[in-house]
Amino acid sequence: MSLFGSMSTAISGLNAQAAAFSDISDNMANSQTVGFKAVGTNFTDYLTTSTATENESGSVDATPNYENELQGTIQQSTDPLAMAISGQGFFSVSEQSGSTTTGLPEFSSQAYYTRTGDFTQNSEGYLVNSAGEYLNGWAVSASGVVNTSQVVPIQVAQTQYSPVPTQNIALVANVPATPGSNDPILSAETAVYDPAGDTHQLTTTWAQAVDANGDVIPNQWTVTFSSADNTNGATLSGGADGATFIGEADVTFNQNGTLASVSADASAPNAITTSSGTNTGDPASITINPNFGNGAQTIAIGLGSIGLANGITQYAGTNYTVTSADQDGAAPGSFTGISGTADGSIVANYNNGRTVTIAQVPLITFQNADALQRQNGEAFTSTQNSGGPQTEQLNTNGAGGLVVGSVEDSNVDIASQLSQLIVAQQAYGANAKVITTADQMLTTTLDMKQ
Repeated sequence: MSLFGSMSTAISGLNAQAAAFSDISDNMANSQTVGFKAVGTNFTDYLTTSTATENESGSVDATPNYENELQGTIQQSTDPLAMAISGQGFFSVSEQSGSTTTGLPEFSSQAYYTRTGDFTQNSEGYLVNSAGEYLNGWAVSASGVVNTSQVVPIQVAQTQYSPVPTQNIALVANVPATPGSNDPILSAETAVYDPAGDTHQLTTTWAQAVDANGDVIPNQWTVTFSSADNTNGATLSGGADGATFIGEADVTFNQNGTLASVSADASAPNAITTSSGTNTGDPASITINPNFGNGAQTIAIGLGSIGLANGITQYAGTNYTVTSADQDGAAPGSFTGISGTADGSIVANYNNGRTVTIAQVPLITFQNADALQRQNGEAFTSTQNSGGPQTEQLNTNGAGGLVVGSVEDSNVDIASQLSQLIVAQQAYGANAKVITTADQMLTTTLDMKQ
């Protein structure tokens, strides 16, 4: 009875080592597959009889040991859309189940998850990895609101960027405390955009205020705004090259060179509005209303804050110096491509220098990721043992962050697999030897009858 039992046990050993060999083969074949997760082998002993006085050989069973939570090495990629996860999260992806009558993909209702982040943009504008899986994300509205209620395949519409008229200018500059006697009027130009996206030069001119006798009033300036393209103002006899006048205001500075107050010049031919508090930190701005041929356009020019050096100042020097004059308008732009950022944003880029965030990539976590069910293309599906998917923002609850422009390599250790291969080979041979030896012993037993 024990001879037959030993043969049965050895056969189960052959099957178990064959299963281990299959797992090793799978691992080694995918050692260069992006996002692949290795499969180990666990061996379990099943008893036939085992007491204090008797033990009969049973069998051994091989079961897979999934290593989904073991991270692979992160390597830099030439793909700007590639993303590697540094942490325990997974990408949410969809698989195509068919096509619409217009040729767009239809997606399976089954939710899939992967660590394969070598995404590129396909011909329909979707982000797809090398396994053909579509990256899911939270949609972002034109106003920047992120819809976290559901994840959907990310598609980038390659449309033009519509022109944006300039509405705000943030001016950071210094008017000199001791302007040159031969240069009492100081000017600078800022490019602004009208509703059609055409560019116009807005001239800002500073002149020291004078009293009735023509004497300079300390720390007081008159700022004038003009543009050669303005159509609703009077042409000044003085000012910036006789450009068409838009409006002007009076600006006063404190003794320490910070902004003290801003007020509209009631004597100016064009009315403008100002906003200026009296307390330190109150914002100060001047609002002008030019017309560049497309109707009146409101532009608020921020001068910083009262009592702070975060906008317009009056410090030492002889020249008017502009540090920045950032404006929020834009010319029309053509789509040039998309890119990912470390915060998970998927951004459309345009040749006018503007970018638009169209989606946000979340990460999916599981209570036991090693219990996920493997699918084709380095994808996984959730199981009862893995727990349900939890959609997380980056760097929260162990989800991890993104390394943009990189991919996660397979977590297979070739040296370890070669060692296991040798062990499996020797174990397989040993079990085979048990079978041949048992067969010889049975033959000897049968020969005893002769």
